[in-house]
Amino acid sequence: MQFRPCIDLKDGKVVQIVGGTLKDGSEHQTSINHESTFPSSHFAQRYKDDELKGGHVIALGKGNEQAAIEALKAFPGGMHYGGGVNLENALLFLEAGASHVIVTSFIFLDGQLSTERLAQIEKKVGKKRLVLDLSCRKRDGRYWVTCDRWQTFTSLQVNKENLSFLSEHCDEFLIHGADVEGRRSGIEDDLVHLLGEHCPIPCTYAGGVRALSDFETVKQLGNNQVHLTVGSALDLFGGDLPYHDVLSWHQKNMTETTPA
Repeated sequence: MQFRPCIDLKDGKVVQIVGGTLKDGSEHQTSINHESTFPSSHFAQRYKDDELKGGHVIALGKGNEQAAIEALKAFPGGMHYGGGVNLENALLFLEAGASHVIVTSFIFLDGQLSTERLAQIEKKVGKKRLVLDLSCRKRDGRYWVTCDRWQTFTSLQVNKENLSFLSEHCDEFLIHGADVEGRRSGIEDDLVHLLGEHCPIPCTYAGGVRALSDFETVKQLGNNQVHLTVGSALDLFGGDLPYHDVLSWHQKNMTETTPA
């Protein structure tokens, strides 16, 4: 298990939001927990210095391309990029320095998984450079992938069968518990346990982290296989959880789990 850092961008600025409130249109609809005065490259350089690979740069809407590219160039090969990725722009972000591109809405048509589009993006960037975002919300006791800023439920359930199928077409998964994202109200225990039991490839979970104890919970529920990202809770983004403590936990855990 690793700590995977993040850089979320809105209108070119590094922010942390309450995930389920992100919508197009009027600004007041999106609840922003924090807006940084530092540029995206500042955080990317810090993650590079601390040797934290595998994190992600996410563009929340339009107007973020320049900030995203600046972050990717500051940490070449060190971070994934997501946000409106499609066949036309995927290579742009890989060439700018992203190790992987993260795809969500592109592989869905009218709420249905499009295996044709999945095959197209896999062919375009290669399986080893593709991350599928299966961020989800709970309905009727089950987790369903959501798209369009987590506002639209798809017909794709997060379960053993679908995780197994999709793992054949990508290198990793990124999965936000969208109902708790940015709320610092606790993680989605059931979702983390599901991923720990059934995810056959590397997976990063995000959503609800509020304290260092959540790292131990994710480690146990996720069988030490589910990586964890933290945003709003970190002091880097106005929260109470010291980044230094998280980094120390990560380094200790990596030492304990790395063969001598």
